[in-house]
Amino acid sequence: MALNFSQDEIKEKKTEFLRFLLSYKFALEEVNTKINILMEEFQYIHDYNPIEHVKSRLKKPESILKKMKRKGCSMSIEEIRENIRDIAGIRITCSYTSDIYKVSEMLQKQKDITVIEVKDYIRHPKPNGYRSLHLIIQIPIFMSDREEHVYVELQIRTIAMDFWASLEHKIFYKYNQDIPEHIKIGLKEAADTANHLDEKMEKLQQEMHEIKEKNAVDEDFEKLLSENHDWKGAYGLLFD
Repeated sequence: MALNFSQDEIKEKKTEFLRFLLSYKFALEEVNTKINILMEEFQYIHDYNPIEHVKSRLKKPESILKKMKRKGCSMSIEEIRENIRDIAGIRITCSYTSDIYKVSEMLQKQKDITVIEVKDYIRHPKPNGYRSLHLIIQIPIFMSDREEHVYVELQIRTIAMDFWASLEHKIFYKYNQDIPEHIKIGLKEAADTANHLDEKMEKLQQEMHEIKEKNAVDEDFEKLLSENHDWKGAYGLLFD
């Protein structure tokens, strides 16, 4: 049976849906602000920024409606809110694998962030080799007449993980999701290669950090000796 709505009812539903999407836009802005603050603070304290890139996106209305149709759900605002938790999405690209967990921990410690779900595809990769850390969080958004608790999906990965995932996605859709077996094998091998690269770069970074710390200790010790000539002379006598 066809549903008949008046022009006023259609306008009201359209406004309601647009306001619903606006809350996700505001949620993206809120989380992006948090990320920027953490980046600047980390840079100031540690003289290092663990985040290379941040990209956010808002799912288009047609994509939302198609997904709801596939799920067999109604098109009510409440149904959409509870069944599609990736309307607002943020992808954070980090330098090293260890940075992923640092960034995740910093965000999870925010008092107004509620962690709904964590999927660790780094420690437990997907069968095709996909690696990334996924978080579904919920944050409060204060509108003019109400408070909304909005879901945001976070994907945190390294440069190598992002490179592989981006190209895998392009290949996947080029074949209309029907990938030949030898291509699947090749993609899995490429994912393993990207992971080995991450592990190697992490190891090199740790070694450089240890060298830097040792040099800093040596410089501090030399400075201490130069500031105390009597101690420096006594110290030298020990080796005469």
